[in-house]
Amino acid sequence: MRRRLGHHRQHGKQGGVGGRGLLWKLLIAVFVVLLICTLSLLFSATITATNGSNAPSEINVEKLWESANSGGWRPSSSPRTDWPSPPKETKGYLRVRCNGGLNQQRSAICNAVLAARIMNATLVLPELDANSFWHDDSGFHGIYDVEHFILSLRFDVRIVERIPEIRKNGKTKKIKAFQLRPPRDAPISWYTTEALEKMEEHGAIYLTPFSHRLAEEIDNPEYQRLRCRVNYHALRFKPHIMKLSESIVDKLRSQGHFMAIHLRFEMDMLAFAGCFDIFSPAEQKILKKYRMENFAKKTLIYKERRAIGKCPLTPEEVGLLLRAMGFNNSTRMYLAAGELFGGEHFMKPFRALFPHLENHSSVDSSEELAANARGLIGSAVDYMVCLLADIFMPTYDGPSNFANNLLGHRLYYGFRTNIRPDRKGLAPVFTAREEGQTAGFEEAVRRVMLKTNFGGPHKRISPESFYTNSWPECFCQMETQNPDDKCPSENVMQILHSQLESENMDSEIYNQSDSVVSLAEI
Repeated sequence: MRRRLGHHRQHGKQGGVGGRGLLWKLLIAVFVVLLICTLSLLFSATITATNGSNAPSEINVEKLWESANSGGWRPSSSPRTDWPSPPKETKGYLRVRCNGGLNQQRSAICNAVLAARIMNATLVLPELDANSFWHDDSGFHGIYDVEHFILSLRFDVRIVERIPEIRKNGKTKKIKAFQLRPPRDAPISWYTTEALEKMEEHGAIYLTPFSHRLAEEIDNPEYQRLRCRVNYHALRFKPHIMKLSESIVDKLRSQGHFMAIHLRFEMDMLAFAGCFDIFSPAEQKILKKYRMENFAKKTLIYKERRAIGKCPLTPEEVGLLLRAMGFNNSTRMYLAAGELFGGEHFMKPFRALFPHLENHSSVDSSEELAANARGLIGSAVDYMVCLLADIFMPTYDGPSNFANNLLGHRLYYGFRTNIRPDRKGLAPVFTAREEGQTAGFEEAVRRVMLKTNFGGPHKRISPESFYTNSWPECFCQMETQNPDDKCPSENVMQILHSQLESENMDSEIYNQSDSVVSLAEI
């Protein structure tokens, strides 16, 4: 009996231990399941946050036709500190040759004025290279209003159209400018030492080539504001170009809003970007040959280039992007573009989505435009139409002076709406669509685009150029606690004019103050 009871107690003890073991196993199993579920939810939440599926994905197209929110800022490039007028006697004459296309030359002109100010030099009207890009010999006089340019900058630098002859020992003598090649993105110190030394030695220097020859990021807000005065006030196209541009804008706007698109899909940009795979073998051969002849040798893989946003959007991708954003097929569009590589094969899908397409030739059939459609005048007209458009969209704002200058000008012109595609963010969206994943395509496009800036003030971050975004140096606020951002006094023009008169600058060109439209407009 005892043996049985003992046996029974031992058996009961083993059963208790077994029960507790089973309980622990169940608890562990439940814990593992809960852990897996928790991790799954966390992972799902991370993906959701990354893709932004819970974020609002609607874009108010009607709001885009209006200017962006200024945040209380307004354009202002007037001097805000002591800004002495240029003295009658300068250190010498500065000549420059601006190479490249119209907008690369435009930036170079701004740099030339600043360089002259830095060196206390008299600027000779900048030369525009006629050979390297456009094969157009219009020159400064053929494109810009020279009188307006000189008068607008009378408080900043002395400008002459040519180096004058000098009389020495009863003889007339020409000053021969000493030729220098400035370093790329040269610092201010180069101009105040090496360049100035040669100027004082020879009386004049000739800087060539003069593209990107002065550093953009300068820790002197007044120097940056001078660049803005040149770019957005002094550089005004000749009256007939302005009239032609305004006529095209009036015709386009007579039927409502219109969008200007810089469709950068030309051979030079495609070859530079290394984006070949979407073209036929014959077209790829042309692009590769152009690249080999014009750019440094480099191994470029299309998929990798596209993934990091280095390939221009195709016309079809531009159309799909705009339709996803909410623009319908009644939207009027002005195309500023050179000769599109691949021709109608690439344009056909875009036309199917947006049939109301115009360019300067279709809107205005004047002989002047027809003769200069691919020259400086045609580029100048495109620039003005894009500047005045309700919306501007560059399809490739990488190394594109046209797009970058316009983005900066439209910002200064009143925070006018720009649509800047995030090519890197859009690349996987377009790739998925090409692979057959069309569900959710438009929503995915909207999520990417909602993260972009549509034209309001924003911090300039490298590699964004000063000419693309001159905020905050060239903007001010009426009500602010920061004195650096406060708008200058209303009588800034009278102050500058008084300073100018005190320098006894009695030349006739400096006395015509009534004909000047410059800082007073800022």
